[in-house]
Amino acid sequence: MKFQTYRTAALGALLTAIAITATAQPATTGKPNTDTYIQMEKIQNTRDLAGLTTTDGRQIQPGRLYRSGNPAFATPADIAKLKAMHLDVILDFRAESEKKPAEQAFATQFPWQADPVLAGNLAPEAVIPMLKRSTPAQMHQFMVSLYQQFPGAYQAQFARFLKLAEDNKTMLYHCTAGKDRTGFATVLLLSALGVDRATVVANYLESNRYNAAGNAQATAQLQKIGVAPDVLAPLLAVDPDYIGAAMQVIDQQYGGMQHYLVDVLHVNVEKIQQNYLETATQAAATTQ
Repeated sequence: MKFQTYRTAALGALLTAIAITATAQPATTGKPNTDTYIQMEKIQNTRDLAGLTTTDGRQIQPGRLYRSGNPAFATPADIAKLKAMHLDVILDFRAESEKKPAEQAFATQFPWQADPVLAGNLAPEAVIPMLKRSTPAQMHQFMVSLYQQFPGAYQAQFARFLKLAEDNKTMLYHCTAGKDRTGFATVLLLSALGVDRATVVANYLESNRYNAAGNAQATAQLQKIGVAPDVLAPLLAVDPDYIGAAMQVIDQQYGGMQHYLVDVLHVNVEKIQQNYLETATQAAATTQ
């Protein structure tokens, strides 16, 4: 297995190995939202992109674009909320090795399709020793390297994701924790919609707040078997350095975000904007 594949598979295997059973809720920080949080019982980091404003003053329509962590172990109440979204597709960025047989019950209830953004198959038994022998700095660099791969190694997957947006799908897209693969996908989608970079990055960073309860439980679980919290922290968090590394690749190797979207991924950004944006007047009318 190539070292690049090892890194990407390791992250997926680690997140799969951690059973997040805490109630899905954000930490209370007082920071403003850059999207709409949806309270779920067993689905981490669930959000509607509604309300984000573009550089020309339009807003993302509510009830069209959702992101989350793995929804496969949703409670009946969670499933009722998902069904009320009238989703055309649930897109899963996880590798097959990250999934569990019990998830099939969820799969039969929704239009769930897979387009993995991680390669390889690395058992959790191999990941834990790696954590035990690593330093916080090494794990931070591990994540930076992972994000540097996203713009080049997974163009086909992210292009297909954005094609769903071109096709005007009401969709939920997710990975395991809804923060890295889903976070990068959201960066691309919000950029295509015309949201400014500072807001895009702020939206990405909110995964730290929304995953706080699950991350605290995961840290406690792994500390019991000898994984230091400061070594684990870079893997559970999102960080400006991580998304900055991906954006730097896009800027330096592909001529910037718009060139990357249009010339590399062949995305019709105008069509995506027509599908999901509304004026402030239209948004106000729909809430009355």
